[in-house]
Formats: sequence, structure tokens, C-alpha cells
Amino acid sequence: MTLWFGVFLALLGATGIMRLGEMAVSAVRMARNRDAVVSEPWLFPLMALLHTGLVALPAAEVWFLHVPFRPWLAVLSGAVLVLATALRIWTLATIGRSWNVRVVVPEDIRIATTGPYRFIRHPNYLVVILEIAALPLFHGAWMSAIFLTLLNAFVLLHRIRTEEAALAQIPAWVDAMRDRARLLPGLF
Repeated sequence: MTLWFGVFLALLGATGIMRLGEMAVSAVRMARNRDAVVSEPWLFPLMALLHTGLVALPAAEVWFLHVPFRPWLAVLSGAVLVLATALRIWTLATIGRSWNVRVVVPEDIRIATTGPYRFIRHPNYLVVILEIAALPLFHGAWMSAIFLTLLNAFVLLHRIRTEEAALAQIPAWVDAMRDRARLLPGLF
């Protein structure tokens, strides 16, 4: 095992630990308001599988296919991951306790219209898109990056529809988000 493969495994491991922490935080928040959790019988398990794959597939690809480390690709990937992390911190600082891994629409919802929500409706999904595309590429796992990105596109297509259908029942959300793009200001 090379030093860079060890660094890659550490990045993947840190991502896995972060995802488990997100699940734990969400479980506590959902326990307080179970009636507000939107049912996603097949979608949420697929999302969990996707994020498990994000940790496992790139490592397996690099290990079994002997993918070489390319410093330029690691630098580019690392820059995207730093950008995604900054956006995640900004997003979570903006929405605070309203964040959850599940779609939850409590009665006392406060509509976030500051921070990254001034520009787009779903900044955290943009973070996930960037992470899933960039993390496997840190060590050149391009097959994992493509497969996971396509799976993520399928998942987010359904997740965003589910979340927006639930939030569309709140007139303040509809008013606040009417003119905002979903993921990219001015585009989509």
C-alpha cells in the first residue's frame, strides 16, 4: 500500500464516519418529530446504499485494478472537496437544527432564505453532487465516480421531487423559493 492510497483510504473513512454521524444526529431529531418524517420506502435505503458505495467502491476499484495515483487529479479533486466542505459548513450554519438526512417537514418550519439559500433551493444536494463526483477521483477511481454520479443523479431526481412536494404545502416556502434555481443559480 502506498502513502497516497493510505491518504485516500483515510479520506474515504472520514467520509464514512461523517455519514454515520449525520445518521445519528438525524435519528435524534426524527425521534422528536416522527409524524413530520416523509415516507420514502425505497428511496432512502437506496440513498444509504449510495453513500456506503461512496466509501467502498472507490477503494475496491483502486485496490483491485491497481489504479495509479495522479497528483494533478488529486489536487483538482481536493480543491473540489474543499469547496464542497465550505459550502456544507455554510449550509449547515444557515439551517442549523432544521437539517436532516430525511425529508422532515415540522409544523414550526422556518424557511431559510439567507446564506446559500439566497441563491439556490438545495445547497446541500449540490455539496453531495460535488463530493460524489470528486472523492473517487482523488485516487483516479473514475469508474466509481461515473457510476456513483449516475446513481446519485437518479436518487436526487426523486429526492428533490419528494422534498419539494412536501415543502410546496407550505406557502412561505413556495413564496421564498419561487425564483430560486434548485442547484445552480440561473441555470437549474
